[in-house]
Amino acid sequence: MRKKSTAKRPVKAANNKTANGFIRIISGQFRGRKLPVKDVQGLRPTTDRIKETVFNWLMQDTRDAAVLDCFAGSGGLGFEALSRFAASAVFFELDKSATAQLNSNIATLQLKNATVKHGDSLTLLNNNAENDKFDLVFVDPPFRQNLAEKSCFLLESNHWLTEQALIYVEVESELSNLDIPDNWLLLKEKTAGQVICRLYQRETN
Repeated sequence: MRKKSTAKRPVKAANNKTANGFIRIISGQFRGRKLPVKDVQGLRPTTDRIKETVFNWLMQDTRDAAVLDCFAGSGGLGFEALSRFAASAVFFELDKSATAQLNSNIATLQLKNATVKHGDSLTLLNNNAENDKFDLVFVDPPFRQNLAEKSCFLLESNHWLTEQALIYVEVESELSNLDIPDNWLLLKEKTAGQVICRLYQRETN
């Protein structure tokens, strides 16, 4: 997921290379742990403030959930879910260095229930050959690339979702009229600066 750095913003080092930052897990079994984040163009870690709001919304629904982090980036949302005892998490990430960092952070936390898939998220979502199903999905793509709506419809049409799956979508504020599948019910919504956060639940009837 492409997100903006929270606890530590990347700064320019003396050798003109950009220093890396970190994300912080805010609650659960890994509370307070800081995980390195690669400085990747467009990577926008979800802020602690927004994460707290999102996981307050999901308080009763994270434990034992099968989680998909569609545009993982830093993996902040997926790792937060795992810290709060999600059953498993799959991270989709296009950038090679961010993918390597996700795998490194999984090893650091000694997680046996987390998997990273390297590739374009829309391409990955377009092919569900293994018929994977997820209870909780995070859709937080890079802004202004027309990815959110496409991802939502691929999640629905390619059967990635359990019957009453929850889908968190984070988009730029100008996408207030986001087009989503007709059977997704909006449960929660919040605007925070230039970001709109929405939580949907899939309905099968």
